[in-house]
Amino acid sequence: MSTPVGPYSPWRRAGDFVVISGQLGVVAGEHGPTFVSGGASDQLRQALANARRVLAEAGATFDQVVKATLFLLDMKEFASCNEVWVEEFDAPRPTRSAVAVAELPLGALAEVELWAYAPPS
Repeated sequence: MSTPVGPYSPWRRAGDFVVISGQLGVVAGEHGPTFVSGGASDQLRQALANARRVLAEAGATFDQVVKATLFLLDMKEFASCNEVWVEEFDAPRPTRSAVAVAELPLGALAEVELWAYAPPS
């Protein structure tokens, strides 16, 4: 889902880089965005699926992602989110920071932001 939940762009190009806004584990629902069921790892899996779509809109792919930031509400979910990360990203995986936060938009358990090196073709 690439429709922003706030006043920002889903993605922007800066030269050869595509930067996407933080993605949540939501799907389009009848009354707006709805979180997928499960924990932070389930939300992360959906957030990464959403991120793939946003990158594709910008003409980039997961293989071009060089930097990621993972925001977690609870660091106890770190290991399960790492399992999702390994499933979703092939080696060499992007560099990544993981940050514990007090709160995320809409009550999310996880959020991911990606930077891709994707020179225009």
